[in-house]
Amino acid sequence: MHRHHRAAILTATVLAGTLLAAGCSSSSGGKKSEEGGADAAAGKATTPRMTVAMVTHASPGDTFWDLVRKGAQAAAAKDNVKLVYSSDPNAGNQANLVQNAIDQKVDGIALTAAKPDAMKDVVTKAKAAGVPVVGFNSGVDDWKQLGMLEYFGQDENIAGQAFGQRLNQLGAKHALCVIQEQGQVALEARCAGLKKGFSGKTDILYVNGTDMPSVKSTITAKLKQDSSVDQVVTLGAPIALTAVQSLSDAGSKAKLATFDLNKSLVKAVQDGQVEFAVDQQPYLQGYLAVDALWLYRTNGNFSGGSTAPVLTGPAFIDKTNVDTVAAFAAKGTR
Repeated sequence: MHRHHRAAILTATVLAGTLLAAGCSSSSGGKKSEEGGADAAAGKATTPRMTVAMVTHASPGDTFWDLVRKGAQAAAAKDNVKLVYSSDPNAGNQANLVQNAIDQKVDGIALTAAKPDAMKDVVTKAKAAGVPVVGFNSGVDDWKQLGMLEYFGQDENIAGQAFGQRLNQLGAKHALCVIQEQGQVALEARCAGLKKGFSGKTDILYVNGTDMPSVKSTITAKLKQDSSVDQVVTLGAPIALTAVQSLSDAGSKAKLATFDLNKSLVKAVQDGQVEFAVDQQPYLQGYLAVDALWLYRTNGNFSGGSTAPVLTGPAFIDKTNVDTVAAFAAKGTR
């Protein structure tokens, strides 16, 4: 993680165009990156340097958050922002990280409220200290009550319902919704939405997302025990890719679809191992959260007027459009 942290500080000083180019494969020549860099330089903010703390509930090694950070770093480079990123999956520890940011007198805080109750006091303290707070990714039902300025993400319940309706069209009858962290509001809301939108039967299966061998064996055991499950629904790309192995181990004929993307998941959609994925665009969430704090400090602007969230999903990715998305996923922006 130290290497990533150094990279985060470094990228705040390089151009957004170069940053994007860093994720390209070597086959996409350097000329384009140079042009991108020039454009970014022309549009780079000359406003006073400001510091933004981004505090998430990311678990170590979860590739989803690499995309969030990439977006945040691109906005920071453009806006002359020093980005300080920290994360902890434990809600109490995450709240302490937010408190640290307040103590360091940062100019703005972007945070995820996966466990909203744990964030209540620190958001109140930030406001009292005159530090604006925006929410993203988790806490779409709670950001206003918590007193945040804006919110960027997908409405997970609505996304879950849309997911369920798509399963109806595909003719599924019995879905298994796999939650990798019990009590995490965004994940619980996805399965609750699925249950609402899906006309078949929905079972919930809790697994420990930080222990992949255990995730694999738990899903395999459930599929062996109940052969009527014809649809597995996962809530993250690493879980989906593990579930592919579980389906094979269990000799199950069930189909698999998931929330969230990464490069490997895009390939699994192309190969037909995964029917479709719902993309909430984490790069965009990270980018907008940082950019929003710059816009607020510089211009007094705030999206959604503090009453409505800015939705970044759900975008459905399947065989019909996956090739377009694949090019961006290779660069690390989808």
